[in-house]
Amino acid sequence: MIEVEHLTKFYGENRGIDDISFSIGKGEIVGFLGPNGSGKTTTMRILTCYMPQTSGKAKVAGFDVETHAMEAKRKIGYLPEHPPLYMEMTVRSYLGFAGRLRGMDRKKIKQRTEEVVATCGLENVASRIIGQLSKGYKQRVGLAQALIHNPEILILDEPTIGLDPKQNADIRALIKGLAGNQTIILSTHILPEVSLTCQRVIIIHQGKIVADSRLEELTKDQDLEHAFLKLVGFEQEEKN
Repeated sequence: MIEVEHLTKFYGENRGIDDISFSIGKGEIVGFLGPNGSGKTTTMRILTCYMPQTSGKAKVAGFDVETHAMEAKRKIGYLPEHPPLYMEMTVRSYLGFAGRLRGMDRKKIKQRTEEVVATCGLENVASRIIGQLSKGYKQRVGLAQALIHNPEILILDEPTIGLDPKQNADIRALIKGLAGNQTIILSTHILPEVSLTCQRVIIIHQGKIVADSRLEELTKDQDLEHAFLKLVGFEQEEKN
């Protein structure tokens, strides 16, 4: 469902990502894990057609993100690190607006709005103004807008950042519950988010992929934290 081949992105003379390649199959939940500044968000923005790569190729559901961006976008539900919410709108009216932006039929929008309200646990706040909601509920609304058009692929960039432990657990459970229905790539620097939610992990560091493995294989001889620190060279830096 997602194919990345030799993807590179320069910002002026600075390299954001460096010749990265990976693929993600239908129905997988994959953690895209790396320290802040490692190239995670750059990769997510290229996959969601928000900015072009410098070189290399990326395909989403068979569509090239550069040459067939509109077709690729129709297959994607995207939750950026800061969800694009309109704080003065109610939850239901905002989700209806998101559906119209996606070109959905009005009757389908109404049905689908109620479905994502239920899926994301928003029944009790569906008629409330978004700006009056807690951060956890705002994040749920952001996820609901990503799901409104029932996309084949979900791309989630730091979906639990800034949430308290209970909100974290709720959002993780919600994402895990989507397994099998959507292909999900979850970008994060938070280790528990990957270990509790994902089946597979791709680790990126300084713009390069340093690991791509099933979670149980990566943690066979050590826990995820030690495996991660070793792969990004932190343990070696500590020793020096």
